[in-house]
Amino acid sequence: MTRYQHLANLLAERIEQGLYRHGEKLPSVRSLSQEHGVSISTVQQAYQVLESLQLITPQPRSGYFIAPQKAQPPVPPMSRPVQRPVEFTQWDQVMNMLAGHSDDSIISFSSGIPDVSQPSLKPLWRELSRVAQHNQSAVLGYDDLPGCLSLRKQIARLMLDGGSVLTADDIIITNGCQSSMSLSLLAICKPGDIIAVESPAYYGTLHLLRGLNLKVIEIPTDPDSGISIEALELAVEQWPIKGIILVPACNNPLGFIMPDARKRAVLALAQRHDIVIFEDDVYGELATEYPRPRTIHSWDIDGRVVLCSSFTKTVAPGLRVGWVVPGRYHDKLLHMKYSASGTGVPATQLAAAAFVQEGHYHRHVRRMRQIYQRNMEIYTCWAREYFPCGICVTRPKGGFMLWVELPEQVDMVCVSRQLCRLKIQVAPGSLFSASGKYRNCVRINCALPPNEKHRDVMQKLGEAIKVAME
Repeated sequence: MTRYQHLANLLAERIEQGLYRHGEKLPSVRSLSQEHGVSISTVQQAYQVLESLQLITPQPRSGYFIAPQKAQPPVPPMSRPVQRPVEFTQWDQVMNMLAGHSDDSIISFSSGIPDVSQPSLKPLWRELSRVAQHNQSAVLGYDDLPGCLSLRKQIARLMLDGGSVLTADDIIITNGCQSSMSLSLLAICKPGDIIAVESPAYYGTLHLLRGLNLKVIEIPTDPDSGISIEALELAVEQWPIKGIILVPACNNPLGFIMPDARKRAVLALAQRHDIVIFEDDVYGELATEYPRPRTIHSWDIDGRVVLCSSFTKTVAPGLRVGWVVPGRYHDKLLHMKYSASGTGVPATQLAAAAFVQEGHYHRHVRRMRQIYQRNMEIYTCWAREYFPCGICVTRPKGGFMLWVELPEQVDMVCVSRQLCRLKIQVAPGSLFSASGKYRNCVRINCALPPNEKHRDVMQKLGEAIKVAME
């Protein structure tokens, strides 16, 4: 974290704690510089951050003053999806959105891409270069089917933070979390099986299920605490559900962390009804608070929790390095990997292993947690400023996704088409439901640096929403 960010965080905490009151003048730039032993430009940058968060306001020739605090918008209520098996039918919308990610002229708020511009990733570049120069035989040869042993050892160390005690032999390397989930479903399920998901759910998961000819049943989900155990129990009693896909840590798109009691409850339910839990932990390392949340897998005693994750969101999607802990399905999944994708790419695995082993990974993740937390605060302020009254906004506990529920008359599918003409791309909420619900919602990627260009996009988004309400 830079000095100005550290100072901005310190002042923001003091404001939130009431040490500075509305209308009170803040210390001068010079006095604050002397108090904290930093340069004047550092203080100025810190004040700019607080101004962007609408915590302070400048007054010409007078200095900075504490701004009146606006009430936070409420959190969206518990979702109420259609509770019967359905098939996802919005492939064309997703394809159009994915095509826009490769167009540099489009400003994409719709993607799930992390910030890969941070200097804390420079050691990874060095490791990639070193691997290419000094491990030519390994890089150009076949990988072991389970994946690079050194990487699996490092991942086993990482998973200890989430409470999962593993050995390298428990882990299979894949081409990303989506690949882990795909191989797991292929190995365990058959066409026509019913899979329960949180609602709203990541559209990539919904399309994966559609591609594998699996049916989806959406379960009501609370934006603060996760899937409704009661609704899930009713669905399990009514339908022959084969498995449950859960994103319990820094959920995409709602951002919640499921409380430990609920994790244990859903695991107990799965044990009673002999159901597989597919746990997507791709955002788990980005939880705001440390230590990171425990995985459901950490309480599993009979190997029914299949844990999937990757470096896609914490480091970079271009690494294409993920992993799966298949439990009792290890041999099936290894066979499926051989059949479906074969071995992986040694170069990125070796570089990722060194990046973790040398301590660079933990430093990078600590930095990104702080950056994303501050980004989400800024984007929430912008939504409050530029969007119409009556919105509900999630309070993410990690990751970098913000979910906004707009007044019911707003159709974000139509709004997103209009924004495309302005070279702006957003993800309407209907993409996150197999039944097409949440058309009045939008997911925003807060990994995008909160600069003036992105502030302008948020303003244009708010204007388009207001027009849609007329």
